[in-house]
Amino acid sequence: MAAEAEVLDELHRLRARVPQLTGALAASVDGLVLAHNTPGVEPEGLAALTAAALGVAVRITDAGGRGDLRELLLRGEQGYVATYAAGASAVLTLLAQDRVNVGRLHLEGRRTGTRIGELVDASPRRAADPVAGRAAIKAPADTTGRSPARSLARTPPGTEPTTSQTPSRATVRSTMPRRTPGASTARSTPRTTPNAPTTSES
Repeated sequence: MAAEAEVLDELHRLRARVPQLTGALAASVDGLVLAHNTPGVEPEGLAALTAAALGVAVRITDAGGRGDLRELLLRGEQGYVATYAAGASAVLTLLAQDRVNVGRLHLEGRRTGTRIGELVDASPRRAADPVAGRAAIKAPADTTGRSPARSLARTPPGTEPTTSQTPSRATVRSTMPRRTPGASTARSTPRTTPNAPTTSES
């Protein structure tokens, strides 16, 4: 819990430095809320949508040849939603007013994301508890130079089981014996014995 309290303090300090921020959320790359300061916004839903948006954004940057995803910026009529990498297993999502200085938003968002990443990655509770720190399990994938969000998006849920089951089904079907038409009729015909009495002899 100490790491969550420190992450929440970082969010409060960030909002104090950037008054145009209306909310800040730290979450794992798989959509678990770590800490939040989002008045009027449901944090669990925002964290889940952030994880989904990261998956799409990673695919877009990959398809465009832009390398690993670093940050995601969305602009609506009422302002901005910005997401920044926070270490090997977390992300920082910021909600800002439309009049915010985007350059300042990026500067402070990247700095805070780096600091939160250090706190989360160094948390002994997340490293030791696989339930409380589900996202920390993905940290070894970062040793290849890829971001954790990239490794998460490259294997969509349900892809591997479907692929592995398809050949087994085809094998079972190919080994099933086929019945030829009329086979059952031939078997049902009664056999005649040569010693059986006939009607003409009686």
